[in-house]
This record gives sequence, structure tokens and C-alpha cells, in this order.
Amino acid sequence: MKNVLLINTHQVVEGISPGRLSKTMAGVIQEEIEKRDYAFQQTDIEKGYAIDAEVQKHLWADLIILQSPVFWFGSPWIYKKYVDEVFTAGMQKGSFITGDGRTREDPSKQYGSGGLLQGKQYMISLTWNAPKEAFSDPHQNLFEGRSVDDVFASNTANYKFCGMEVLPSFSCHDIFKAHDLQGDIERLRRHLAELI
Repeated sequence: MKNVLLINTHQVVEGISPGRLSKTMAGVIQEEIEKRDYAFQQTDIEKGYAIDAEVQKHLWADLIILQSPVFWFGSPWIYKKYVDEVFTAGMQKGSFITGDGRTREDPSKQYGSGGLLQGKQYMISLTWNAPKEAFSDPHQNLFEGRSVDDVFASNTANYKFCGMEVLPSFSCHDIFKAHDLQGDIERLRRHLAELI
């Protein structure tokens, strides 16, 4: 049996982002996890959280899934605050990392190899206004050939730094102009089935 933590980063922005899509995709994730009889916990950051409880959830989880809208090419600011608080507490308690991996005695050890969360996995599920065609194409002006995973490297680096394996991301694209909700739900179900 796996323990799965879902973190929903949605933050309401009046007139633009009420949170229905994030809630829908989080519901699909929960349904897919629970039908496999995995243990499930969820944190909705906007509703508030206790820092120490979130540290314990990270230690409990085998798989952590982040469900997030993309605001200005990143997760909402409340997620950055969450990471700063939870990961700093995990570091201070010596439960996420004991250092950055390097030592004066062994300079060959790599930066970012001191994480204690080995054996755990992390995945992001995102909702974008950007169309799928904007990614992984060097002829596209904005991302210049970068993939979604490249664009979100600063997000996944937090988890990799702490020792977790980063799984391929999932994205709903073009959500304002050409969104295919049913298609995205089915793709998400397939994505999860392949990974878990």
C-alpha cells in the first residue's frame, strides 16, 4: 500500500481563477488514488495548514502530488510560502535533509545529495493558459524549446534536493481558449495509471 499526499495550491483570484478546474483535477487524483486502496491525505493551502503537521505528512507520504494553477509561470505565491515554512521546518528537525550533501572531508559529493526523503516520489499536475505547442519547440519565442518540466525545475528542485524522485509532470493546456476538460480528465487518469 502507498501513502499519497495531494497538495492543492489553488488561490482564488476574483474574476479570473475561482478554482473549479483545480478542484476538479484534485478530485480526479483523489478518486484514482482511493480506487487503488492507497491511503490518502490532502492539504488545500488556501484553507490554512499547520507547519509541523505538513512536515509529518511529507514523512508519511510515499508519493506527493502537487495540483497547481500556473500564475505568471509559477505556482501561486501561497505555495512558495508553504515551501519556505514546511521545508525549513523539515530541515531544522533534521528530517528532510542534514545538509546539502557536500562535506569538507569529501569534496566529490555533489550539491543536492544530502536529502533524507529517498524512496519517495513527487509529481506536479498543472493547469495552464499556455497551449501545448508553446513547449518543447525551439521555434517558440517564449520558452525557446523548454519543456513544462524545464519551466518548473525550480519547483521540482525542492523535492529532488530532499532526495525524492521527480516523476514526469501532467498539464492541462490552453484552459481559457481551447480547453478540453473531458480529454484532460482522461489523460490525467492514464498518466496516473502509468506512474502508480
